[in-house]
Amino acid sequence: MFHSEFMLLPFLGSLLLGGAFVFAGLRNLANASILTGALAARGVPLAKVMLFAGIALQCGAGALLAAGVFPVYAAAALIVFLVTATLIFHNFWDHEGADRVARINGVVSNVALAGGFLLIMANG
Repeated sequence: MFHSEFMLLPFLGSLLLGGAFVFAGLRNLANASILTGALAARGVPLAKVMLFAGIALQCGAGALLAAGVFPVYAAAALIVFLVTATLIFHNFWDHEGADRVARINGVVSNVALAGGFLLIMANG
């Protein structure tokens, strides 16, 4: 009885993690002009193309994870997304004060998310 109650937890975890990335991707789509400028300012080539590729990856892999379809590949894709986004947007080494703290917090959050994705990958 106790074990069967926890069978729902991996589904809920994948739904929440994947759903958060779908939500974030849609939010990024709504802010595309601002984010394109931010990517260009960080030296990302073809900023608009890269933004939409990132949004597609966020939404696509997030939806797959939330649906439980190819969860290992979806989690791996989201780790790649997190590493890339972290290097581009959470460059705490270039900042000081409260801005540096906020960016460090972003890194820590992304590391924690990557850890969750690794758990998903380990458990299939």
